[in-house]
Amino acid sequence: MLEFEFPGLEVGVAEYAAGPTGCTVFHFPNGVRQVADIRGGSPGVLGESYGFVDAICFAGGSAYGLEAASGVAAELLARRGNRVGWDEIAIVSGAIIYDYGPRENAIYPDKELGRAALQAARPGRFPLGARGAGVSATVGKALGFEWGEPAGQGAAARELGPVRLAVFTVVNAWGAIVGRGGEVVRGNLDRSSGERVPTADALERRALTGELEEAPPGNTTLTLVATNAVLGSWELRQLARQTHASMGRAIQPFNALHDGDVLFAVTTSEVESARFDAAALGIFASELAWDAVLASVVSED
Repeated sequence: MLEFEFPGLEVGVAEYAAGPTGCTVFHFPNGVRQVADIRGGSPGVLGESYGFVDAICFAGGSAYGLEAASGVAAELLARRGNRVGWDEIAIVSGAIIYDYGPRENAIYPDKELGRAALQAARPGRFPLGARGAGVSATVGKALGFEWGEPAGQGAAARELGPVRLAVFTVVNAWGAIVGRGGEVVRGNLDRSSGERVPTADALERRALTGELEEAPPGNTTLTLVATNAVLGSWELRQLARQTHASMGRAIQPFNALHDGDVLFAVTTSEVESARFDAAALGIFASELAWDAVLASVVSED
């Protein structure tokens, strides 16, 4: 569990153990400015064009899991006394991962699960590992599902004076997770030797032996970058792009044809900071993103 301080943000998770599958909801009681950066060939995303949102929902279940976001919206509607004035409509973005590879049932995060995740939302706590939307996430599948390993959701946060910065991610990548020293720490596991192999080396080896098969589809990394620094839409978009691009250090390969990577960047717009512009925040966010990816896997020690 990551404990952090970020006023104006609540996080909740809910899961169906029978899947297993789940969703992770980020609720902003006062709303936030939002932009989205979408990469890879297979994204599943809702509300990427919204400039302002009340909540974001990450879910398993592939395209069916987008239903969970409607449950979040329904719960917010109820909390607002079912008022439907133009400026009272709850705005919820969402994105999904394909988590059916390791499981054979058709259970997915539905409207009720999204509602349950919002009801469970609390400030300052984020469950790490195989929880929420990442409960059935896997990584390192460039050579097939049999080379993959479990992953999950991770997060990291930092305070820069009055500026808050946090990164949350659900890692269900085609690529493997790479450590700070360049070593593969999860995925691309050769079970015959127990060795985790760099993707390029493994692809070359299998191609030379004629064993290379078509890569499995349905891979996605979902990420949220949150700050309280006042940023315009263009600055926020550049923060999103810079951070998303940096994640190719932690996940290799990243943004591939077989991925549907989505990053939302949001700001509560509470702190004017002359000390850190969007580019500087992007440097810190990029390091946090790598830490968050590494935190998505629970140590086997």
